[in-house]
Amino acid sequence: MSDAKAVTEAGSKDGAGPKADAAVPAQGESPENTAGRSSGSGDVLLDVQGLLKHFPVKKGILRREVAAVKAVDGIDFQVRRGETLGVVGESGCGKSTMGRVITRLLEPTGGKIEFDGQDITHLKTAGMRPLRRDIQMIFQDPYGSLNPRHTIGSIVSAPFRLQGETPEGGVKKEVQRLLELVGLNPEHYNRYPHEFSGGQRQRIGIARALALKPKLVVADEPVSALDVSIQAQVVNLLDDLQGELGLTYVIIAHDLSVIRHVSDRIAVMYLGKIVELADRDDLYATPMHPYTKALLSAVPVPDPKRRGKKSERILLRGDVPSPISPPSGCRFHTRCWKATEVCAQKEPPLLQLATGHQVACHHPENAEDQAPEDAVLLSVAKSAIEVVTAETKDAGATPQPSADSTDSADEESAAGEPVSEEPAVDEPVVDESAADEPVADERGDGSAPGEESEEAASKSESESKDQDESKDEGKSKDQDESKDEGKGDAS
Repeated sequence: MSDAKAVTEAGSKDGAGPKADAAVPAQGESPENTAGRSSGSGDVLLDVQGLLKHFPVKKGILRREVAAVKAVDGIDFQVRRGETLGVVGESGCGKSTMGRVITRLLEPTGGKIEFDGQDITHLKTAGMRPLRRDIQMIFQDPYGSLNPRHTIGSIVSAPFRLQGETPEGGVKKEVQRLLELVGLNPEHYNRYPHEFSGGQRQRIGIARALALKPKLVVADEPVSALDVSIQAQVVNLLDDLQGELGLTYVIIAHDLSVIRHVSDRIAVMYLGKIVELADRDDLYATPMHPYTKALLSAVPVPDPKRRGKKSERILLRGDVPSPISPPSGCRFHTRCWKATEVCAQKEPPLLQLATGHQVACHHPENAEDQAPEDAVLLSVAKSAIEVVTAETKDAGATPQPSADSTDSADEESAAGEPVSEEPAVDEPVVDESAADEPVADERGDGSAPGEESEEAASKSESESKDQDESKDEGKSKDQDESKDEGKGDAS
């Protein structure tokens, strides 16, 4: 690591190195509010301010830009040394794009990224090459991230070859040590990726990312492509390696249980924005943003004894808006059951409402209302969710919508839902029970008076046919016998 220090010192001489007295903004602080800035930056490894990443949408022969997909649209956060920041959110909210931007695999559209005190926002390839040993990434797909034409030894030793480093004892010995560190057999040095399972391939990707002993590791869905039985092993491996090597993690995942197990702090993203950032225990105990509350309510409780304690499950209605044209104001107000006029007009800033707990919401949960004067709910808020209680679910009953979702019939009809299922006035009402019963008469066979039933008619016809056939058979037999007797007399 002496070469890495030399490169860092060379960068500082050029004016791009770390600044000891640089002021660091408070986490989640808006650009307008700089009162909370602190002077000490020794414990901050990564500082992201107003990060933007827009993908242009081009159409026509001239390929003119007509719109832009706002994958990441202005986020602020910090990552301290030795901690793990978890990032959660549903698909399409910009988590993976954010991870690729902060590792500079993608060029940011705007904002600022500081790594270890150095501004790396717009560094070119030559400028980022020395920093690649300190910033590594674990990719989501273990099948697509490994070159099938290279052996495992060639894949894991690639960082040494690209950085021009020769570890003590040789490259092969160091690669075998890394394979053993992540739980693989060192003798697999000459094997190819297709000879390994998905979990083993992910371990190979982890070994490659840890080859140069980086300071920051961004793990994009490290266990989502693995079996459940393998996920716990890989998560425990990442936790153990952090303690041994002093790593700093930014872990992106869908699974809230995985994030809770490995993270120190958790950031919740929705449609390119961070809506809540808090300590792990505080976020799960007292979620403040309505979107976070809905995510946590969807987590299943496997223990039957604790299932009764889970009071409700929130089912959000509608789809996530398009990132090409996100809604005005708070981006969650189109699916929020607490949305008011201020939510549709003004975007809430990410403010610290409790110790280490930041949330971007005008009407947060478990905290003081930030806009108490605006109490009139929007029409979309009254039909935004359904609440399924544990009692109705256990009883096998159909989920009952909450009172907020069924306030008035006019709003339901405006949303395209039927108001009632009563029959029309002109439609005749038929009493099916009376129509199914036969009309009784004196004979008791269910037929109308003066008419024979079909069964009786068929019986009489069959009896007459039998009588005619028996008469014909008797006549033919008598004629045959008389003929035989006449022949006998003649003889």
